[in-house]
Amino acid sequence: MPSIDAGEPLRAARKPLEQRKPVQRKGFLNTYGWRVYALPVLAVVTVLVVVQSATAPAPSAESAQTAQSEAAPAQAGGPVTASAGIPENPAAPVDLNGETAVLPNGGDFTESGSGNWHVVPGSGDKVGTGRLYRYTVEVEDGIDPSSYAGDDSFASAVQGILSDAKSWTADGKLALQRVDGVSARPDFRVSLTTPSTTHRPDTCGFSITYEASCFRSSKHRVLINLARWVRGAKAYGPNLSGYRVYAINHEVGHALGHSHVGCGGNGQPAPVMMQQSFGVSDDYVARLNDVPGGDRGAVPADHLTCVPNEWPFPDGH
Repeated sequence: MPSIDAGEPLRAARKPLEQRKPVQRKGFLNTYGWRVYALPVLAVVTVLVVVQSATAPAPSAESAQTAQSEAAPAQAGGPVTASAGIPENPAAPVDLNGETAVLPNGGDFTESGSGNWHVVPGSGDKVGTGRLYRYTVEVEDGIDPSSYAGDDSFASAVQGILSDAKSWTADGKLALQRVDGVSARPDFRVSLTTPSTTHRPDTCGFSITYEASCFRSSKHRVLINLARWVRGAKAYGPNLSGYRVYAINHEVGHALGHSHVGCGGNGQPAPVMMQQSFGVSDDYVARLNDVPGGDRGAVPADHLTCVPNEWPFPDGH
């Protein structure tokens, strides 16, 4: 805030009080002059303003909505803030055949980070049997930790999800282990990443212009989009924790060699390798992928709609 300058020092009148000439009393008109005519005019104007204000129509709901929708976009590098009064994830039933790829309203997140990641210290025991895959948990530099509860919280969530009996080790074909040293030579890196970094051509790209996570095989990096980690997906409604489980399992599934699939049948749990961040309707997901850079043909437009499911093996085997 700019400083407020002090006013000039008070000055005495040029002539002492005893040297001033007495004021001569004059008639009413001479005393008040033009004010005699101005006062009635001001009174009339005041009455007109009051009447006009009382009868003016209230702003319509349509104009209020227009003003809200035309608000300036958030600046890159700063947090994206949800509109005041809008619930983070409405509990109302979700139309699973609707436009479910749009990022839900919700908490703040950092739009752009440094493009570099740091390893969160910590390791764990091997979980499962079969071929062993080692992984690190990493966070992009420059993210406000308040949006994701800090590095340890994210790392604990990732390790807990991948160690669960319903995750990728359930069928006995592979094992997973969290490591944190460079010498450990991880097979993949689970990396919490800002939207701007995930949109880069050398990471996830942005051919389907909705927020998404991905696996970049050339870098052995699973990129978990911070926007989705904070806001979730419309198909999951208020179930943010369920969506986070899905996001980790889906992208790690790519690191383990799995590709996208469609819904197996109306009303069935969606396969974890379905693009549930976009939705669980095959027709809708197929349409989104029908663009240059999309995963064309991976999902058939067969009119099938599943229900959200976050686990590779929901029954634990």
